[in-house]
Amino acid sequence: MAIFYNQATLSYRNVTVASNLVTGEITEAVSVSKTAVEPCYRAGGTVTYVIHLINAGTVPFADLTLTDDLGAYAFGSGTVVPLEYVEGSLLVFADGVEQPTPAVTGGQSLTVSGLSLPAGYNVAVIYQAAVNGYAPLGTGACIENTVTVEGGQLPHAVTASCSLPICQNAELSLTKALSPTAVTGNGRLTYTFVLENRGLTEASGDVVLADGFDPILSDLTVTCGGQSWSEGTEYTYDQTTGEFASLAGALTIPAATAVQDPATGVWGVEPGTVTVVICGNI
Repeated sequence: MAIFYNQATLSYRNVTVASNLVTGEITEAVSVSKTAVEPCYRAGGTVTYVIHLINAGTVPFADLTLTDDLGAYAFGSGTVVPLEYVEGSLLVFADGVEQPTPAVTGGQSLTVSGLSLPAGYNVAVIYQAAVNGYAPLGTGACIENTVTVEGGQLPHAVTASCSLPICQNAELSLTKALSPTAVTGNGRLTYTFVLENRGLTEASGDVVLADGFDPILSDLTVTCGGQSWSEGTEYTYDQTTGEFASLAGALTIPAATAVQDPATGVWGVEPGTVTVVICGNI
């Protein structure tokens, strides 16, 4: 849109007077907006985008071309693209009614050709994009991409951008190992638990590791990160049922560290880890 101003003058003999200043606004017939369904993105995840094209005028537009840069950003002497269009995911709705799928081209950018925008209509273009290794993973990172709509006798291109932050919460996983895998009666077993956090926020406070040992163990020894734990202080154990549980506040799993390869620009995550070892006789 554009603001314009206008003022007139009136002259009589050697006297000139000016009128008041009037202000007007030229509004765009076609506008575009872009939003993400998800509040944030994760490494290896998928993002759903919704683009709204609104024709507030009385003239229809046909053969429009929509281009999404998929978050491309400069790296080194080139450009990397953190998103990849998910083939076959694109849908088009005109005032809520699904339309035939137009021509779609993926790659370094997403191009949708042959869009129609009737007068007074709201057209929604919905599609998914996969988050690849070029998506920034550091604290405070975001993917910002821009969509451009042009052609179809539009007087000029219209654009919209969407900035999507990385998810900050913890992402936990647990791996359990047994040694030895074959044991004689009254033998001693060792269970090793590796707790991983691939998120950017440490997990603490209400993290609880629980297990029900079968066969039931006796004479338990428990370590966390190489430090001894005491029953009643860091964990509870029921020797009649074999139920083990760490106490709230005993476990803290560090946040992951995000690292970008300086040569390729690819991001990776070094998870925060904690190892808990539980030994006991059967």
